[in-house]
Amino acid sequence: MKSIVILLLFPLLLSAQDYPDAETVIRKVDKNMTAKSTEMKSKMIIYGRRNTRTLTAHSYSRGDHESFTEYLSPAREKGTKMLKLKDRLWIYSPSTDRTIQISGHMLRQSVMGSDMSYEDVMEDRELLDIYTAKIVDEEEVDGRKTWVVEMNAKVDDATYESRKTWIDQERYVPLKEELYAKSGQLLKRVQLGDVKKIGNRWYPTKMNYKDVLKKGKGTDFVVVNIKFDQEIPDYVFSKASLKK
Repeated sequence: MKSIVILLLFPLLLSAQDYPDAETVIRKVDKNMTAKSTEMKSKMIIYGRRNTRTLTAHSYSRGDHESFTEYLSPAREKGTKMLKLKDRLWIYSPSTDRTIQISGHMLRQSVMGSDMSYEDVMEDRELLDIYTAKIVDEEEVDGRKTWVVEMNAKVDDATYESRKTWIDQERYVPLKEELYAKSGQLLKRVQLGDVKKIGNRWYPTKMNYKDVLKKGKGTDFVVVNIKFDQEIPDYVFSKASLKK
């Protein structure tokens, strides 16, 4: 009987041994997706019920504690700026010439009516700083072999309690994600594509965020140009830069 049980379990044991170490995989993802500093020009296409809006922006980030974004178009949003310092976020509106701080439950609100929240925008930490990881399967996504990784939060301030991520086995970038609340409810789906080789890293330059609680096609975030590990002056990450 014991030998029969071992034979029945053998395929399961073999398949589990075929998976690489999940932390090793996520470290490679973090190496691609994070940098000491980033300068980016982007556009955000928001698909609404009646019309589509496109916003362009120029942003900078340094480490996981500092980021600055200025919206360049359309005219209605031009000059709007966002500054993140550690866990605090300020927004400057040129129409009112006022700066307000976004905190607490307000961080869950939509950015410019998009499917992205302020929490999404602020989260720059490496995945292994936030989650434990386990590879549970492998599947094809857009013709690419991926590892299916389940991640669970190990810190109290994680934006999402858990996430399921499909990671390209060759390029080590996420191609699809599902983001979950503490209750286990699915909150968002993210599709990532147009993966390009930038320097010595692979990076997805188009991402569709879909809030599953909303109707519509979601929001496309498109990287127009990106530079990694650039020197960025300190004054960029100061409150004075909001009104310049």
